[in-house]
Amino acid sequence: MALIGAHVSIAGGLFRALERGEALGCEAIQIFTKNQLQWKASPLSFQECERFFSAWRKSSIKEVVAHASYLINLAAEGSVHKDSVDALLLEMERCDHLGIGKLVLHPGSSKTRSKEDGLVSVADGLKSVLEKSVRCNVQILLETMSGQGNTLGGRLEDFRVLLEELDWDARIGLCLDTCHILSAGYELRSLEAYKRYLDAVEKLVGAGRVACWHFNDSKNDKGERKDRHEHLGDGALGLTPFSFIVNDERWQNTPCLLETPKSGRGDAGNLQLLRKLRGE
Repeated sequence: MALIGAHVSIAGGLFRALERGEALGCEAIQIFTKNQLQWKASPLSFQECERFFSAWRKSSIKEVVAHASYLINLAAEGSVHKDSVDALLLEMERCDHLGIGKLVLHPGSSKTRSKEDGLVSVADGLKSVLEKSVRCNVQILLETMSGQGNTLGGRLEDFRVLLEELDWDARIGLCLDTCHILSAGYELRSLEAYKRYLDAVEKLVGAGRVACWHFNDSKNDKGERKDRHEHLGDGALGLTPFSFIVNDERWQNTPCLLETPKSGRGDAGNLQLLRKLRGE
């Protein structure tokens, strides 16, 4: 079955995230490995890594996924592009030291340039990072986006362009975000629509590259291109798509991670809903 969980805080130390995930009954968690609003970070010490490993071993959490800093924009030009490449390489190395095999990355925004130019920049940045991190056992998972403004990744065709530029490198995968999928104009709210979307994923990029889901309901309806997350069942998606995903054998052992609001019923309440959808 799918591994359900949530994005959890690393406040107080990386190992604390595992304790928080365990308290919630998570089967998988997502974390930032550093302050996500800063470009750089102090190197991880042996003691930090060992404490993280120890907490992971003692927990029932099967997988940890990392999310890259929101500052990273490989679609940018000049110094921001260079800083983004360096920051992504740093994140890859930190994941490798922590034994984390999946790193979620936003494709970026082309800003005032064309989408085509932005995608070329993203591909160039990813090539550089992959070449410099050949010893890192980490897969970069490009996240589907809402298509807001000049953000790349709102259409599945964007990922096909990138994969073709990268010669279909096996170290590039996909993270599917339910809110972003709907906001970008795709439908998920019936079984037929869910199947059509996954058929499109298979045709354009290969469903086997999907290594993570982000679970978010959407405050906005289909095609509105706004990235506004809501509690499961309280938004335009409803609960039905999440039932399809958690009961789909294709997502066996695939992390399905909440990025829903922490207020209200929070992660505990949303996880309880997911367990009910699995018949527990």
